[in-house]
Amino acid sequence: MIGFVRNARLWFAPEQIRQEGHTPDYRFSLANERTFLAWLRTALALIGGGFAVDQFLPHLRWAWRAGLALGLLTAGVLCSLRAVNHWVRCERAMRRGEDLPVSRFPAVLSVVVAVVAVAMVVVVLVGWEG
Repeated sequence: MIGFVRNARLWFAPEQIRQEGHTPDYRFSLANERTFLAWLRTALALIGGGFAVDQFLPHLRWAWRAGLALGLLTAGVLCSLRAVNHWVRCERAMRRGEDLPVSRFPAVLSVVVAVVAVAMVVVVLVGWEG
């Protein structure tokens, strides 16, 4: 948790990252940035999906609709926060010549999306009214 807080300060002061280690090949930094942007696109899609479930499925029971929407919205928020934290961690590791950091977050995100998808399949099979 302390590492997360330390990295969170660097989210808004990326110039401090330049003070560590040496400058990596710019292609690696650009690849890191593309990965960051891909995570943000995923976060936006999850957030959009959460709003779509809430707004476009009015005949769905409130508990189902709220649960599915909140699951997607929460996944989107976590994904966006994880994106910037992962970008900082990777940039620091590249500058220090260390191995890139590993994370369980992709697996957790996949499980959350899969659970929401299975719940949506159940809703479709059972019917809108539940």
